[in-house]
Amino acid sequence: MKRAIRNIFDRLDRAVGPRGWWPGQTRDEIIIGAVLTQNTAWRNVERAIASLKGRDLLSLAKLARRAPERIAPLIVPAGYFNLKARRLRAVAGFFAPGGRERFDEFEAWPMERLRDELLGVWGVGPETADSILLYALDRLTFVVDAYTIRIASRHGLCGEKATYEETRRLFSDAVPSELQSFNEAHAQLVWVGHHFCKPKPRCGECPLSRRDCYATGEAWARMAPARRDGRTAE
Repeated sequence: MKRAIRNIFDRLDRAVGPRGWWPGQTRDEIIIGAVLTQNTAWRNVERAIASLKGRDLLSLAKLARRAPERIAPLIVPAGYFNLKARRLRAVAGFFAPGGRERFDEFEAWPMERLRDELLGVWGVGPETADSILLYALDRLTFVVDAYTIRIASRHGLCGEKATYEETRRLFSDAVPSELQSFNEAHAQLVWVGHHFCKPKPRCGECPLSRRDCYATGEAWARMAPARRDGRTAE
């Protein structure tokens, strides 16, 4: 299992190299982007972030002092803007209650405590929490998204119904326990998922279509149709 995962990332290092993810110039921008990117394409998030920046609101301290209904019109491009405004306001209130940032306080917290508290914020799920922890706060946690689970399942690393936490442990145990390694591994999986490991996979063109990137012979055989025509494995 670990060997297949290591082979996957060895091939991705050669195929695509460092991704420099997550986009964002400041800690606040990364956190805001992690909330806005739920269920939408990143290009839409960029438009919403530009809108906030244009109003000088790309700040958790400032958003924490704004009502959701005043935030919503500014993030329309990100979709579900009323819901995301409430989530953004809740996250801003966690990190900067009353407009006073708590980042110095959080530095003394163990990662799991901070993760548990963040998961208790309204609207924050595991993927958003781990994205914030890894990319904005430099905490060692592996980010799992739909791409990660799909790739892991197709390569025989886990079952199709594997949970978020099961998949997180799988990669956390196999990838070197370093911030840069976790960062690049997630970003590279996103790249593969976006370009190749779609609902109808394009295995014929994928750099991971190699036997040593599959954990089992069964999984390798199951994806044979997709390797032949690059369109479907079903």
